Amino acid sequence: MDTAFILLKTEPGRERDVYSSLTDISEVVETHALYGEYDLLALVECDSSRELTSLLMQKMRQIDGVKETETLIAVDY
Repeated sequence: MDTAFILLKTEPGRERDVYSSLTDISEVVETHALYGEYDLLALVECDSSRELTSLLMQKMRQIDGVKETETLIAVDY
């Protein structure tokens, strides 16, 4: 199982819309609003890196109001 933290920047005033859209995606385990450089944080879990790529490219980055994402992939020690 691949775990990643996705930081999102949204268009001004679209934070709630994007937040709501993220909660409809089954791979999104948690969603949080943030203060600072990024507007939202999503914790996602996928079965493979290929599924993670698909999630990012075909779902998350296609949400209306998303300007930018940064993906932090969690690793095991």
